[in-house]
Amino acid sequence: MDPKAVKSDLVLILDYGSQYTHLITRRIRALNTFSLCISGTSTLDAITSLNPKVVILSGGPHSVHTADSPSFPNGFVDWALENGVFVLGICYGLQLIVQKLGGEVRVGTEQEYGKMEIEVVGNSGIFGNKKIGDKQVAWMSHGDEAARLPEGFDLVAKSQQGGVAALENREKRFYGLQYHPEVSHSPEGMDTLRHFLFDICGVAAGWNMEDVSAEEIKAIKGTVGPEDHVICALSGGVDSTVAATLVHKAIGHRLHCIFVDNGLLRYKERERVMETFEKDLHLPVTCVDASEQFLSHLKGVTDPEMKRKIIGREFINIFDVFAHDLEQKLGTKPAYLVQGTLYPDVIESCPPPGSGRTHSHTIKSHHNVGGLPKDMKLKLIEPLKLLFKDEVRELGRILDVPVGFLKRHPFPGPGLAVRVLGDVTQGNALDVLRQVDEIFIQSIKDAGLYDTIWQAFAVFLPVRTVGVQGDQRTHSHVVALRAVTSQDGMTADWYYFEHKFLDDVSRKICNSVRGVNRVVQDITSKPPSTIEWE
Repeated sequence: MDPKAVKSDLVLILDYGSQYTHLITRRIRALNTFSLCISGTSTLDAITSLNPKVVILSGGPHSVHTADSPSFPNGFVDWALENGVFVLGICYGLQLIVQKLGGEVRVGTEQEYGKMEIEVVGNSGIFGNKKIGDKQVAWMSHGDEAARLPEGFDLVAKSQQGGVAALENREKRFYGLQYHPEVSHSPEGMDTLRHFLFDICGVAAGWNMEDVSAEEIKAIKGTVGPEDHVICALSGGVDSTVAATLVHKAIGHRLHCIFVDNGLLRYKERERVMETFEKDLHLPVTCVDASEQFLSHLKGVTDPEMKRKIIGREFINIFDVFAHDLEQKLGTKPAYLVQGTLYPDVIESCPPPGSGRTHSHTIKSHHNVGGLPKDMKLKLIEPLKLLFKDEVRELGRILDVPVGFLKRHPFPGPGLAVRVLGDVTQGNALDVLRQVDEIFIQSIKDAGLYDTIWQAFAVFLPVRTVGVQGDQRTHSHVVALRAVTSQDGMTADWYYFEHKFLDDVSRKICNSVRGVNRVVQDITSKPPSTIEWE
């Protein structure tokens, strides 16, 4: 998807490392406006080439006082002023505006973290119809504070401790919020963002999945030559299936799908997904059983990042062989590999395309991002690379992918390798986990909870505990149950099951799965954890 082809004004987020940065991106897209996130240290050419209507400077863990603190490039302010670009600084972004435009930022005498009441103290553009004295709750997370505003800026809101909470210079079109409007802990934050984008900036909300579908099919046709053949790696998940459907609509019979059984699939996953591909989606799929190949390379490996890279490498090796076999059959070599990479995959594995980000950490490598070898022979097509999970589901609906399939919970590309902590080949860990996971998911479906939960799964822990089963002492395995609610996987809250449900599931698992005598539940949100255990 080419950002320049989107029929909506672009809102560009410069990322300075806040854990909430990509939530800003998602919130703005929810307003039918296209938003894109790149590094806060991107060059001026990289920023201006995207021709944004609005630039948002994100929060971050840094202090503007440190020598290596990230900042927008030289010439950014002049460019924004000369081209009528609106700029909004959030948290650290506000402090950058204050410092770079001639104000003063200092270490706060009282740091502000968590929910805090702010009060409008001046005539405000950014707060719309709010009057002086009006109050609202906002989520603060900062140590430094604006001590002196740049010339021409007005203070429009203060925190209950007297700190600067919002400022603006309407003439220069620069605005700042010291709190995070994008998080749910700021109840009126979305109203503020909506008013800022539409009423102040005059953004046109014209971004929708119908346009994305048409544009992506057009882009695929423009990329793939009229005689080129394409391989698509189908995992059985929503992402690769929607990607395959897009490519199939664009190039028809020149798409060749492959489903790889890597030995790390869920209970009867191979049989179930192949039936769906053939009966419901009508995609021509070749199934390759490579379980022995994957498991042999994973033997003895316990580091989750190494697992991901090994799995990514073996997938590519299989695709290369598949491409060679197709070449013999077709008389021409396939040129492209389609993958269902999503925006969160790219964000967590490495910087967004062209970002060159240096001020945030890689969380984990995804098998279809961080695990790709540099000498890969096939060129990549990743039509979903700038989309979030819920956007992909909407796109799939437009492409007539069955609704039941679209509602499937996400399943990681490395499969159960990242749900068995430790060596996946040791003992019967995979078989135990498959049985436990099947009981857990089926119980969720039976209880009518499946569509309410964003993702649920079981985890095999590398510990044994003492138990009593059948009046005998056992020394068996521990499994964990994880279920979360989320919009896009970037943030998540653990799902609160009723006690009876958990009691029933625990009994079923311990009574049905040989070798398990203890069941625990993961009640950690993201952040601080990730969704998968690894």
